[in-house]
Amino acid sequence: MAVLSNIKPMTTEKIPVSVIKQSPIKPELIAGHSGIESDIIDKNIHRPQLALAGFVGLFSWQRVQIFGNTEVNYLKSLSLDDRIKAINKLCQFRLPCIIVTNNNELDPELLDIFSSTEIPVFRTHYDTTKATYLLSEFLDDQFSPQAPVHGAFVDVYGVGMLFVGKSGIGKSEIALDLIERGHRLVADDVVMLTKKRETILMGTSTSLVQHFMEIRGLGIIDIRQMFGIRSIRFQKRLEIVVELEDWNENETYTRTGLDELPINILGIEISKVKLPINPGKNITVIAEVIALNYLLRTYGFDASQVFSEKLNERIQQKSTNKKYFEEKRIISYFQGDDE
Repeated sequence: MAVLSNIKPMTTEKIPVSVIKQSPIKPELIAGHSGIESDIIDKNIHRPQLALAGFVGLFSWQRVQIFGNTEVNYLKSLSLDDRIKAINKLCQFRLPCIIVTNNNELDPELLDIFSSTEIPVFRTHYDTTKATYLLSEFLDDQFSPQAPVHGAFVDVYGVGMLFVGKSGIGKSEIALDLIERGHRLVADDVVMLTKKRETILMGTSTSLVQHFMEIRGLGIIDIRQMFGIRSIRFQKRLEIVVELEDWNENETYTRTGLDELPINILGIEISKVKLPINPGKNITVIAEVIALNYLLRTYGFDASQVFSEKLNERIQQKSTNKKYFEEKRIISYFQGDDE
């Protein structure tokens, strides 16, 4: 697909520790304020149980460290001097930050060590399992590859559809027509795609464009203000790419849907439909049908496959019965209809 052939993913090598404040674990900074702008370079997290016990040979110090009940209770089992020694050994490394879960308390002496070594310490009320899950999701998102794509991204019956094609082919106009029919705009012109969990592509708009839309000959319109809050979405999973192109009589277009080939975006396969445009074709209705057909396939019904099986069955019946009619009425007889 030419319009998506030059995607250049943007990767994040590091993020500041201060970004942790935006995570869903709602952390409170309790020590190490001066190190808040240090960098996190690894999206994974680590529990330093062996490191606290003195073994640092395989210590993943570059990761965010989680102090759960196990770590805190182990420290409490030591004398204050041994606690200080354990923490000092930990602080030989440039830890990005520490997350204390379950609203656990650390000794003021230990917090002073973290502050003096500029290692931020956060505390959250979430238990360790929940905090680990939420923080892992958050860091995975922050380090995920992103890529800007030129197109219009619309939620049609709950299906994320990205319309792409050459400039001026009518992507925004199709999106506008879908919005007027009750569907929701995610982004127009520039769509930011983000790879999530190696299997999902999420799309959103940019902070500048938001839900503004340019209609040639009319200008800039604000979809949210014009159609209301129900007409927009801030994020949506990408499920179908619809490539719009001018009708070309020399081009071969699929007629059965059996040979559909997905497109690879950021290493993830996405369903693709190539849709030729010519006068009189209602692209908006076709877009709705594409979404509904995708939902049918998702829930186990493939019209192309069902029709192919019926056709093969008809061919077999005809080969064994020479008097078999090629076509039959769908009903055995016409009932009365006096309307």
